[in-house]
Amino acid sequence: MSAAPPSPEPHLLNCGSTVAHAVVDALGREGVERVFGIPGTHNLEIYRHLSRSRITHTVFRHEQGATFAADAYARRSGRPGVVVTTSGPGVLNALSAVANSYADAVPVLVLCPSIAVGHEQEDLGWIHEVKNQLQALDAVAERAVRCSNAERVSTEIHDAFARWRVERTRPVILEIPLDVLEGPAVQGQDRALSRPVPPSPDAATAREIARRVAESSRPLVIAGGGTIGARDALRDFAELADAPVFTTQRAKGVLPETHPLAAGTEFYTDAGRHLVDSSDLVIALGTKFGQTELRDRPLTPPGFTVRVDLHAGRLSQRFRADRAVISDTTAFLDAVNAELRPASKGGPRRTAAVRAEIRGELDRKTAPWQPLHDALRSALPAEAVIVGDSSQVTYRGTVHLWPAVEPNQVISPVTFATLGYALPGAIGAKLADRSRSVVCLMGDGAAMFSIQELVTAAELRLALPVIVVDNGGYFEIKEEMVGRGIAPLAVDLLNPDFVALAKAMGCEGESVGTDLQALGRSVQRALARDVPTLIHVVAGT
Repeated sequence: MSAAPPSPEPHLLNCGSTVAHAVVDALGREGVERVFGIPGTHNLEIYRHLSRSRITHTVFRHEQGATFAADAYARRSGRPGVVVTTSGPGVLNALSAVANSYADAVPVLVLCPSIAVGHEQEDLGWIHEVKNQLQALDAVAERAVRCSNAERVSTEIHDAFARWRVERTRPVILEIPLDVLEGPAVQGQDRALSRPVPPSPDAATAREIARRVAESSRPLVIAGGGTIGARDALRDFAELADAPVFTTQRAKGVLPETHPLAAGTEFYTDAGRHLVDSSDLVIALGTKFGQTELRDRPLTPPGFTVRVDLHAGRLSQRFRADRAVISDTTAFLDAVNAELRPASKGGPRRTAAVRAEIRGELDRKTAPWQPLHDALRSALPAEAVIVGDSSQVTYRGTVHLWPAVEPNQVISPVTFATLGYALPGAIGAKLADRSRSVVCLMGDGAAMFSIQELVTAAELRLALPVIVVDNGGYFEIKEEMVGRGIAPLAVDLLNPDFVALAKAMGCEGESVGTDLQALGRSVQRALARDVPTLIHVVAGT
């Protein structure tokens, strides 16, 4: 007969060098400054040592919110986001957010406890027990690892950070059995931190690509999320090659959209595809060409194509490559730039023409959101960060209408297209840089997915405008139902009094109705406060 698993009651442990202590120490050695999460019965030993460390902990009201915040924090700070949850419902609550980080390749580390070693899948009725927690976690993360002994815990933490330096930055979950977490750490386990070097092209490849750029008359670049760390190298390449640059939504702003060679994100449009098809050299950098980018219409440029990615499997998916290069995009661009001489190939003229054509194509979809974004632009500094989600105001408005001048200035889920990201994401982005103006912009239906995090923002005393654009519920889904001849069902929602709700949660609240001039003034007042302000806007007129 198997022994009973450890009691879920808090243990009275020696506060010395436990594995929980080693976890916090390993995070500190990796330069982690902030973690997000919620304490629970099974992770209390981590909290014992967090409280004694230099790492700041930010508590949320739901683990999904904590993980969305860690995702946005990682995007804005350039450092991995770290989340601590309890077992069972705690970590399962985080999984939608983990899946979002996986889809958009964001480095998030989730630490959670689990049932003791030897008692997996015994169905003993242990508190928070899951039939197979590890299998559930591994289904949505880059990898989920059960650290079944003390030696493995610190090793896996450091391994995650090391891999993120040379691989796609997708989320990792470490499951630590309770008996291991509360047990003694291995003495002398600390080792030199690994600083691997990402792959780069050899000299012959760099010369070949430079030669093709020099010989081309109409080069074009498509830059994906893998170029976010290569902004300077990308700008230099674009200017040397005189090449228009399309970006994916994930890479929006990697070349400032005010730059004369910035073609925007809409290469899936007819005008965008025409530019691709009329280019004699297309270089695709760090992009998976997902549905968001291609809209189920594959790109088939007739000219020579080059594809660069850290992941070999990406080089043959959804976009043919005449020359495939496994490389970090910064290393690739630096190597090619060193071989290039400035060229003049009409890049700004081609770029301006396609931008005008794309604008004409998109006018019908973006027009309803143009006045709102104009009002925000008049009220906000050019470097303001806008955080949204899969609301119409974001994907039909902000991602097209807000001119990003740097990466991760417009933050929203791209591939996973989830609701509920905007508010906790805005909190995470603001915590990454409190000096930056950050605005949360979302629909009313989306707001109710994570409205409880208003309390989190109030507790943190964040000067955060939270703009809720109210169109009466799940308006996009209602449009789709009508378009398919389905009688609208479950899409017209009863909303709370958003202003009263915000004030009940310790925030300020204002309603501007349809007055967009009042919206701008309200946003400016919100930025001057030391608490969040929910601003209710009525859409549709």
